Amino acid sequence: MHRFQLDLTLRRAEGALVRVLGTVERRGFRPLGVEGETRVDGDRWHLRLAVEGERAPGTLTAQLAKLHDCLAVEATPCR
Repeated sequence: MHRFQLDLTLRRAEGALVRVLGTVERRGFRPLGVEGETRVDGDRWHLRLAVEGERAPGTLTAQLAKLHDCLAVEATPCR
């Protein structure tokens, strides 16, 4: 089982978090924790999402990057 943290920058749009979590689950990963904060400019927010799954994180980051609301995504292994 792989555990890693996703660092995402999202547009502040209605349903953005739902789309991210839906993509995570559809790709076979399980969310373990979510933390977020609004950026200073107010039109984007930073989301940290801990997930686990059997697949490599590249599969998930590629799918999340395709979401309209996702401006950036990076995966790092959890300690």
